[in-house]
Amino acid sequence: MQDTPSEDARLALDLASTIRHDGNGGVADDLAGPAGLTAWVRAHPGVVPDAARFVADEETPGCVRELRAAVRALFARAVRPGAPSRADADRLVPVPEALRRLNAAAARTPTVPVLHWTDEADPVLRQQPAAADDLVAALARAASAFLAGPERQRLRACHAPRCVRYFLKEHPRQEWCKPSCGNRARVARHHARHRNTA
Repeated sequence: MQDTPSEDARLALDLASTIRHDGNGGVADDLAGPAGLTAWVRAHPGVVPDAARFVADEETPGCVRELRAAVRALFARAVRPGAPSRADADRLVPVPEALRRLNAAAARTPTVPVLHWTDEADPVLRQQPAAADDLVAALARAASAFLAGPERQRLRACHAPRCVRYFLKEHPRQEWCKPSCGNRARVARHHARHRNTA
C-alpha cells in the first residue's frame, strides 16, 4: 500500500473530480456556478483562509473551470501511454495552452522569499505566497506541485463504464478509482461475453 496522498495531490485530484458521471450517461460539472464553487471550497477548508465563509463571485467559477480544463489536459498527458478520461478524450486543451493557463493562474499571487532556520539544520530559503487568499492561484500551485512531484507516476484514468475520474494507484493490481467502478467493469465484461456467445 502506498503512502497517503499529499495535500497537493489530493487537492489537484479533487479539482479534476469536479467533473463526474451524472448517473444518466452524461457528465456533471460540480463547478457550474457560484453556488457549486462555494460548496466545493467550503468542503476543502485548507484551500483559502476562512474557507468556511467563502462565497464565490460570478467570475471565479469560470476561472477555476479554465484551470480545471488545463489540469485535466495535463493529467491526460501524465497517464500516457494510457488513455485519458472519457470526459476529456475529445476536448482536451492542447498541452502548451494547458501549461500557459496553469502557470498564469499560479502567478496570480506573487511569492516572497522566506528564510527558515532551526537549531538543528542549516538555513533554507523557500518561496511562499505573498497572499494566501487567491483561490485560483492556490489550486494552480497545488496542481503544479503534484504534477512536478513523484506522485504523478501513480496517476491513472479510471476506465470503468461511465467513470470519468483520475486517481492515484494505491497497489499494483488496482485498475479502477473505487470498488464500485471495478464492479461495473466486471459486469460490463460479463454482459459483453454473453452477448457475443448468444
